[in-house]
Amino acid sequence: MNAAAVGRLAECLARPEVRAHAPDGFAPLRAALEGPDPPVAVGRWGAVVGYAPGPGRRRLVEVDRAGHLVAVLGWRADGGLGRAKCRTATGLWVGIEPGVETTPAWGASDRLVVLEDGAPWAPRAALTVCEAVDYERPDLIPTLLAPARLPPGAGSALLNLLAGLMKDQGVARVRYRGAYPTEQLFTSLLESFRYDPSVASPLPRFLDAGDLDWLPAPHERHRVAPEVVVQLREEPDKVVLDGLAFCRADWQGVIRREPYLLRRDGARFVCSLWALGRSLEDRLVLDAAGDVVHRSPPRPDPRPPAPLPPLWARALAALIARESAPPLAGPIGQALDALRLEWGPAPGRLLEERGDTLTLSRRLHDEGMAWVRGAERAERGERAARLVLEVARLAAPPVRARAQARVAALPEAEQARLLAAGDAGPDERLDAAVGRLVALVAAGTA
Repeated sequence: MNAAAVGRLAECLARPEVRAHAPDGFAPLRAALEGPDPPVAVGRWGAVVGYAPGPGRRRLVEVDRAGHLVAVLGWRADGGLGRAKCRTATGLWVGIEPGVETTPAWGASDRLVVLEDGAPWAPRAALTVCEAVDYERPDLIPTLLAPARLPPGAGSALLNLLAGLMKDQGVARVRYRGAYPTEQLFTSLLESFRYDPSVASPLPRFLDAGDLDWLPAPHERHRVAPEVVVQLREEPDKVVLDGLAFCRADWQGVIRREPYLLRRDGARFVCSLWALGRSLEDRLVLDAAGDVVHRSPPRPDPRPPAPLPPLWARALAALIARESAPPLAGPIGQALDALRLEWGPAPGRLLEERGDTLTLSRRLHDEGMAWVRGAERAERGERAARLVLEVARLAAPPVRARAQARVAALPEAEQARLLAAGDAGPDERLDAAVGRLVALVAAGTA
């Protein structure tokens, strides 16, 4: 056993602010750490998990290599999970209350909540519910009722906690059996699970009623500097810097488009604002263990914002709708009509959302237009189209979220009408506004 890791866990559990998270202050575990066979597991990158003394493998606490709390679990006398909570990469505590609710969709449900820090259990707000899980022997990836209600990073933290419990119990394979497996869920699962490596086309299999096995592969999550949290398995997978997630592009051979990219540069890993196949700004450099080598402050831009011409909104609506569920096409256009789109300062980001304003980085505009102008005349149209598409994909997540909220606020009959219209399939014709915008960008006048 790694004596240094055991000592680090004991030191962490002795701190008053840590003991405040458990009714007994982790007293049985703290005593067991002094024995000849302490009930702990040490991760590759220094995370330490402490288990309840005695038979079984019931995890009580996880801390990172700097001694920061990552997760706390409480078990009932009958062996079932009483409550569990974990800290997201942004520092928010989210919790699970098993089996406390019932929903018409699937029956027994676990409640997910936001918690106050520094107390055993102090709910601040209910988030949503998920399908009930047998946490003593978890054998499924639960269906979530309303994923959009989870704050950033909560889904990743909760799925990783579940994957860790599965690994503790030797659960080798699980499936998601919910009604609507989505590409977003697929990419989220890649952070804490690995899909069956024998499957050649995993995403289509998953979208086909979840017909794909997942192997638990939890990551370690370490706070390595103020406002810097790193996820690691074999190497850094994801970095949350100042609340913004930078992700690697390749996840078990599945390539994700990442405007905030964590990329390898020799033996180091770089967090970059990424567009048009290049880095527009490097924010952070890490070593292979995820420790900070260099951190750059966001580059300032003193120029005032400038609104995008109205043509942009119509073109972006068409492009975002083409990569979204068909029932969202109309609401996406409505969401964009209600937004102010502008080029302007977005320090450390490519896009910033403030109220009903989306500010697109002027750095993206300046470098993108210079890239278009630098091409031969015959190639400018192709580069202009790529720049417009990059902007559409960058704006898509907040616009799509607003469109989904609009749909959720509609009466059930209207929602059903939208779903029925979507079943007819998307309109493959591209709005003429896209062509006009591409032409203006190619001419340097957009």
